[in-house]
Amino acid sequence: MVVRHMQKKWWVAVIEPGREGEPEDRKHVVALPKGNVDAGEKPAQTAEREVHEETGLEAVLIVKLGDVKYVYVRKWAGNEKAFKIVSFFLMKYHAGQIGDIKPEMQHEVRRAYWMPLSEAPAKLSYSGEREMAQKALEYVEAYPEKLL
Repeated sequence: MVVRHMQKKWWVAVIEPGREGEPEDRKHVVALPKGNVDAGEKPAQTAEREVHEETGLEAVLIVKLGDVKYVYVRKWAGNEKAFKIVSFFLMKYHAGQIGDIKPEMQHEVRRAYWMPLSEAPAKLSYSGEREMAQKALEYVEAYPEKLL
């Protein structure tokens, strides 16, 4: 989760997964960048890579916020259930232009944009991500000097 201090407030980088022309069920999803750990990668490295791939941003790791565990149904694989653990890290913006997504990633991300961090605990689509946004908000309020 990448945060940035602009216009006297904190912002978080969010994405709309999918691409134009996809079914309507994902059109209004607002999420945090995330993805699968590649071979030989540590979760923090995955977070940095996924942020760059899905938003166009480079960020510096600050702290691990926590893990979200959930079960989902793989509709493309005979409706089998899959258990997933996603680790979320708080990162501060370093460089890049939000939304500068490489063409090969545009099948995964419709768009990326800055959302006020104070709104994220209510506006993110997934409960675990809303919880992580609340933790990030509490962290930036408690330790702003670590992020400025």
